Amino acid sequence: MLSFLGFSMVAVFMYLIMTKRLTPLVALMLVPIVFGLIGGFAKGMGPMMVEGVKDIAPTAIMIFFAILYFGLMIDSGLFDPLIAQILKVVKGDPLKIVVGTAVLSMLVALDGDGTTTYMITVSSLLPLYKRLNMNPLILAAVAMLSMGVMNMTPWGGASAMAMSSLNIEASELFIPLIPVMGFGLLWVLFVAFTLGKRERKRLGIMEIQYSPQQDTKLELAATIEQIDYRRPKLVWFNFLLTLVLMVCLIMDFMSLMILFMVAFAIALLVNYPIVKDQQKRISSHASNAVAVVSIVIAAGIFTGIMSGTEMIDAMANTLVSLIPDALGPYLPVIVAFLSAPFTFFMSNNAFYFGVLPIIAQAAEAYGISAAEIGRASILGQPLHVISPLVAAAHLLIGMVGIEFGDLQRFAIKWALGTTAVMTIAALVLGVISI
Repeated sequence: MLSFLGFSMVAVFMYLIMTKRLTPLVALMLVPIVFGLIGGFAKGMGPMMVEGVKDIAPTAIMIFFAILYFGLMIDSGLFDPLIAQILKVVKGDPLKIVVGTAVLSMLVALDGDGTTTYMITVSSLLPLYKRLNMNPLILAAVAMLSMGVMNMTPWGGASAMAMSSLNIEASELFIPLIPVMGFGLLWVLFVAFTLGKRERKRLGIMEIQYSPQQDTKLELAATIEQIDYRRPKLVWFNFLLTLVLMVCLIMDFMSLMILFMVAFAIALLVNYPIVKDQQKRISSHASNAVAVVSIVIAAGIFTGIMSGTEMIDAMANTLVSLIPDALGPYLPVIVAFLSAPFTFFMSNNAFYFGVLPIIAQAAEAYGISAAEIGRASILGQPLHVISPLVAAAHLLIGMVGIEFGDLQRFAIKWALGTTAVMTIAALVLGVISI
């Protein structure tokens, strides 16, 4: 009975958010409450929900301050010298331009926000693509491939949801994946080199000196508006602070939540000592931070009720009984490859909060940890970012001026290649096992 109730709840939850009857935020809170009442758990649901939210809180705080920190770094102009250098180096060589696109989009994607990544990458490089008559599909595809790998950071959407739904720490999920992401980024650079070489063969090399300010008055106006909060004199300080933060993150000697809180406080004080300026910078990124963090906190109610009522255990037992024993030990690899189509055809919310906890619980019967399943589950993100369900993807195709279908046909094989390369790397490095 509990198993049937649990699967029904997941089905209703997925239906409501995929058909847009409810937002994920509302569905995560109300659907489990309704099914908890149906199951007769009204008396104990309060403590279950509190416990779920308490378990999620550190992850939510870490994500909140990570988004604010990287948003602040972009505002202060940390990446401006890199953008200028890329534009200076690439000049009229299509090969250098495409590789430069990959490098720029990777670094800007550090904040985990696809919208910001696409806006900065496209606004910086699209005029150059147009001037050389390069294929705009390449610009969009390379930016998406970079985002597909960088979205695996703990403050990215997929990782945040996986950590929330499985109640695991960022250090358990993310730290082992760092070298795997490295292989993914190397693959993206290889793809960029391959595509760039084709464009160079098609177009040749033009000797031009390009500056983005040459393109339009609108872009120049936007640049002038940004001068107020750029901090070019603090680029080296911001770079060193970010480097120290990344080293501390890898060393894992302190909670990621505390690391990002302290780093953000230092960065905000040094870059914007005036309180009014601090408030403006925080406000400019508040909508993005609240959108992500509110869903993570709401997931605490969902996971709290599923765990407290023992629905998740009953569902896992049912699933285990259906999985052939021979396939049990291969669940991490199966999840890695299935996560690509699953997150392409359904939202991340539906997969990570509806499907993943059941698989993780079932995997325990084969001695596979939730952290390992969590790592495997985000290896399919390179395909997810080209899904029409991703809002930032629509912004990208609008800015570049291409059709969604054309981009999907062009990028899908490269995206699947990224997932395959990272899955193989994860197996070789022991991040996931068989």
